[in-house]
Amino acid sequence: MATGETKFGMLQCMRWYGPHDRVALEGIRQAGVSGIVTALHQIPVGEVWPEEAIRERQHEVREAGMEWEVVESLPVSEDIKQQKGNFRQHLENYKASLRNLGACGVRTITYNFMPVLDWVRTDVAYRNPDGTRTLRYDPVAFAYFDLRMLRRPGAESDYSREMLERVDAFAREATAEELEGLRRSVLMGLPGSDEHFTEGKLLELLEHYKDIDSDTYRNHLVDFLAEVVPVAKEAGVALAVHPDDPPFPLLGLPRVVSGYEDLRRIFEAVPDPANGLCLCTGSLGAGKSNVLPEILEAFGSRVHFLHLRNVMHEDGGAFRESEHLGGWVPMERMVSGILDLIKSRGKSLPMRPDHGFLFTLEKDGGAYPGYSLVGRLKGLAELRGLEHGLKYKS
Repeated sequence: MATGETKFGMLQCMRWYGPHDRVALEGIRQAGVSGIVTALHQIPVGEVWPEEAIRERQHEVREAGMEWEVVESLPVSEDIKQQKGNFRQHLENYKASLRNLGACGVRTITYNFMPVLDWVRTDVAYRNPDGTRTLRYDPVAFAYFDLRMLRRPGAESDYSREMLERVDAFAREATAEELEGLRRSVLMGLPGSDEHFTEGKLLELLEHYKDIDSDTYRNHLVDFLAEVVPVAKEAGVALAVHPDDPPFPLLGLPRVVSGYEDLRRIFEAVPDPANGLCLCTGSLGAGKSNVLPEILEAFGSRVHFLHLRNVMHEDGGAFRESEHLGGWVPMERMVSGILDLIKSRGKSLPMRPDHGFLFTLEKDGGAYPGYSLVGRLKGLAELRGLEHGLKYKS
């Protein structure tokens, strides 16, 4: 064992979307991972996750030679986020689910507090020069969708004159096929679900947020945490909030988990360590003002789960997902800091390679965008090698 190396490290996991995932547990196990990150996608948002269903999923994963290490995600209902409708019953159901997960020995629960849409991209099959496909966000294309496809009332006031001119140029140059790809990409439902939004449905959901500004929405998040964190602590589980993706406002919606200051407010408002963070280097890295090593240093004690991926920023505000070790995020520095954190804790941290390129040999495999097997295996191998190299170097 090299000097400074410990038996602890990043617990290597892979996301699996359940029995309907085109990527089978057997294939994931053959990658050499020991942990699965999954959820009970079949249970409607807002309802209780019964112990029986949790244990059934655990058994399925164990039969494949792995453990269900992290829940991703236990979704927070729109009623809770808006504090409307059945939100009080949904809160009680959320607490019951936390207790049931704790009783089954699942200790890390990821969630997000993004309103209406989770991660948003304008192209879920952007072609790299080598023919692989990746996820990309173009602010001009998104503005076109907002203004010309969605036709959100009052949307023009959210954009500068320069951006409106760029949208006009985009409209003149885009092909019908490109515009349909844009529409499908933005309206895509959550990964793991076959549900897709329509423009009408999206407008209807946006209407519920017309009187909810960022301060109000942040208060809703703090209220949620004040209710569920004590239950999580009692149940022996840790909550890990996923950052906004991308970490800036879209469609006039509030964003309250986008960077250092947001995280500081959340953790100061509810200081128990059970109120924690899923450190997603790609989501935070999509915001150029976020200095990820500083975020890790400041909030390392709250990090309960790791999403490691990288992004490449382009001129004009666009970004695309890049190779795990080659992009804007200083991955070597981040992993080095993570290993220091793990050593100080004396406990491994679950990590999964987040997203991955779609390679030609899997182009017809039907995997969710970003979740083909080969692309994630490449990322996992690179991260595994980086970790071992840093341990040896120490």
